[in-house]
Amino acid sequence: MKSEFTPPIGKITQIDGQCISLIGNDIDTDRIIPARFLKCVNFDSLGKYVFEDDRKTLKGRHPFDLEENKNATILVVNSNFGCGSSREHAPQALMRWGIKAIIGESFADIFYSNCIAIGIPCFTLPKNFLEEIQNYCDNQFLFLEIDLENSLAKSKDLTLNIEIKESTRKMFLSGEWDATSTLMENENLIENKFNQLPYIKFNTNLAI
Repeated sequence: MKSEFTPPIGKITQIDGQCISLIGNDIDTDRIIPARFLKCVNFDSLGKYVFEDDRKTLKGRHPFDLEENKNATILVVNSNFGCGSSREHAPQALMRWGIKAIIGESFADIFYSNCIAIGIPCFTLPKNFLEEIQNYCDNQFLFLEIDLENSLAKSKDLTLNIEIKESTRKMFLSGEWDATSTLMENENLIENKFNQLPYIKFNTNLAI
């Protein structure tokens, strides 16, 4: 069993964790979390249903069912990962399973944005490097230390120059990706702006 889920908050500068490899191009959001699970009131239970149909098909041989991957936090994928619908449930399900970062050849734009909004950095690497990592994962345990400051991923055997959009990298390093925390840190500015709104003053005068 994985430990209790704790969402990321604030600045994200480094992510350390075991890699889990998922081979295949164009893995869409319906495969990540099937549509029948979208009726949930919140996202808390989605982690256990991630890749539900694929896992049933593979009868325990899916990477997300293998005992050696149960503590993995870094997902390694191929091209156009997260294509299909715009459902935010897909990255939410991955995060609640335990994924903290994703490395791939490319990502669908909306999926990428949905990941950033909940604190999952998405990095890219050329196809040949990804295949090398996935082959490595198939044969032995791979633990990576991801340094967002320098866009590097290191293990005892590998050093990779991973790529991430500069604007996105800055958001994680500054904590600006976390809209809730940013709002809370600027409570005084929000209150001052609220009090300056002309219709607020108007309604206050009417009340008097």
